[in-house]
Amino acid sequence: MTANRPVALVTGASSGIGKATANALAEAGFNVVGTSRKPSESTSRRGVTFLGLDVTSDDSVNSVVQEVIERFGRIDVLVNNAGIGANGAAEEISVAQAQTIFEVNVFGLMRMTKAVLPHMRGRGRGRIINISSVGGFVPNPFMAVYVASKHAVEGYSESLDHEVREQGVRVLRVQPGPVNTPFDVNMLQADTPMPLYTQRRAVFDEVVQEQMKGGDDPAVIAKVVVRAATDPKPKLSYPAGSIAARVSVLRRIVPARTFDRSVRKLNRMTG
Repeated sequence: MTANRPVALVTGASSGIGKATANALAEAGFNVVGTSRKPSESTSRRGVTFLGLDVTSDDSVNSVVQEVIERFGRIDVLVNNAGIGANGAAEEISVAQAQTIFEVNVFGLMRMTKAVLPHMRGRGRGRIINISSVGGFVPNPFMAVYVASKHAVEGYSESLDHEVREQGVRVLRVQPGPVNTPFDVNMLQADTPMPLYTQRRAVFDEVVQEQMKGGDDPAVIAKVVVRAATDPKPKLSYPAGSIAARVSVLRRIVPARTFDRSVRKLNRMTG
């Protein structure tokens, strides 16, 4: 540990985008604290200190943030990466299951943000980088609840950035497209499946698997996070990866009817 290095706290850092981000920030000169629900020897890595964290628990969140400040003296960057996916038609996902998804993807992110903000405001500087998704600004059938959670992240992040910018704190969004990780394997499956959607859901599963296999390496997303953490004049949002950048442009310039047709075509839907 080097005392004068900036300090980054990364949630969900045991695998995928979070792991790549923690490594990339360490290589960029940060003291990095990575978190996961159950850290083990296998999650320990050079340059990254690991702590156990449950983003759905106020006590766990407050305890970890306080520990990082006590051990390192500061938190310069928070990367809210912890999240879960959900596979199923909106009608197949119970309200209770939807609440579970929002508890991690939205309220967990809010807990972390509220825990670090007083410290960052007190220092007059800091960056909170929220890992969103292209799903935060485009529709994705059979992922409606997950997409809704990312839309919430988008709205919360952009609004909060206006509130705290004059305090020296920025709230930024990184928006990955498909990434070659086990994200699809680890998605929650709808808890009230309906025969009506079985065939369409199977097609969706094939589409997602193809997209993931052809998706960006997590290291590509991690580089964008580092850029968001270090840019002298940061942007509000950072589409991450070739697909995300392309979709972001298309969403802005393509007529709504045309874009709608492209979504259905991509997902092999008729009508």
